[in-house]
Amino acid sequence: MTIQTHTGSRIGTTVEGFDPVNASADEIEELRRTVYEKKIVVLRGQDLDPKGLLALGRRFGRTEAYYQPMYRHPDVHEVFVSSNVDEDGRQIGVPKTGKFWHSDYQFMPAPFDITFIYPRVLPERNRGTYFIDMAQAYEQLSDELKEAAHDTRALHSVRRYFKIRPSDVYRPLSEVSAEVDAETPPSVHPTVIDHRFTGEKILYISEGFTHGIQDADGRERPDLLNALLEASGQLDTTFQHPNIHLQTFEKGDLLVWDNRTLAHRALHTTTPEPAVSHRVTVYDETVRDSMLNGE
Repeated sequence: MTIQTHTGSRIGTTVEGFDPVNASADEIEELRRTVYEKKIVVLRGQDLDPKGLLALGRRFGRTEAYYQPMYRHPDVHEVFVSSNVDEDGRQIGVPKTGKFWHSDYQFMPAPFDITFIYPRVLPERNRGTYFIDMAQAYEQLSDELKEAAHDTRALHSVRRYFKIRPSDVYRPLSEVSAEVDAETPPSVHPTVIDHRFTGEKILYISEGFTHGIQDADGRERPDLLNALLEASGQLDTTFQHPNIHLQTFEKGDLLVWDNRTLAHRALHTTTPEPAVSHRVTVYDETVRDSMLNGE
């Protein structure tokens, strides 16, 4: 296994020669550390079926099936499927997921630590995922914005980008909304969180899931939310903001990233090119003092 650091870039690295079946415990720990240090790791030359992808994810922590069944792989429920390709005349997964800035499960009480994405069918054009390092975004805030965000909390909900399910057809929107709120009540996290493993301060908000910020007295601060989103780069529709990193990928690439630190947004084609990807998300239940101490 060879880790190739991208010089001059805070985010991203590639790994050649990683064997997911025979990887040693030391190699897994080295990869885990690299994910938290470089935020994105691209494992080159992979060939994993859904069971193999799940097995790899489990070596990094506890995996969990997505809470809505329509996103699940029919045979391996812990694998989340984004696909616009019919298989044997039926739709597997959901097309065009993630077309907005977010962190996976940010709307839940316990967001995931690590995300694995394995593209199975790749479009010819517009191939990639946008990322923003929200620890770096916090570091670059003005002192005024840092002070304003201190002691506030962010409210997150799936409502804004909830995808209507086949079973929702002809149902009143009020009924669907009530069911969404009952199934996934809005979650609350500090606007600035501390990374469990690196100790970095992270601006934990997203354009897709964060619908409000409240100060210590419970007052809504829409002006602050807008200012923080703008400063981070999430409101830049040209995607030219210096915080935005476009991670491209090729056939056989497996992307692994730090879900707490990174906000991401899928790059979708404007034309209906075939695209299929599999995702496994992991709760990293290890606690390593050495990571915090940089040892």
